[in-house]
Amino acid sequence: MILNCLVDKPYPKIKVERKSKEVADILSYLYASNEGELTAVLQYSFETFVISDEEIAYILKQISIVEMHHLKILGKTIELLGCKPVFCETSHNQKTYWNSDFIYYDTDLKTILEINIEEEKQAIKNYQMALSVIDDIYVKETIKRILEDEYLHLEIFMKLKGSLAI
Repeated sequence: MILNCLVDKPYPKIKVERKSKEVADILSYLYASNEGELTAVLQYSFETFVISDEEIAYILKQISIVEMHHLKILGKTIELLGCKPVFCETSHNQKTYWNSDFIYYDTDLKTILEINIEEEKQAIKNYQMALSVIDDIYVKETIKRILEDEYLHLEIFMKLKGSLAI
């Protein structure tokens, strides 16, 4: 059984160099978009309800808890940047509020793991993109640490899929 769904390394202290709506808007996508942490938390939570394999359900629950911690970190960072951590993404001064249509409601285990692999790959791309455009050193350190967990989650899902006898 996979027991560790979190990289064994502390997260940096949550702080920012200065308030910035622009940086908060970038983080809002990572926080509460269809590809953000809120979606990951609820996606993996849903999956724990519908998967009959107790070991995989347990692993999904543990990953969901880590993603919930990422959500909290991003929310606190958005607040320090001077914005309210509302469950929406802001792009071009337009708000897109989170909704449950962002969740894949599949119940087939193989499909669930394939979706999770693709979603973790996308999360990694999104965090890397944010790193390339954000100039706040503290926010970048936070993103780098979260990225380490996302790589671990991708690895876990790939191992789980590889272990299926389907």
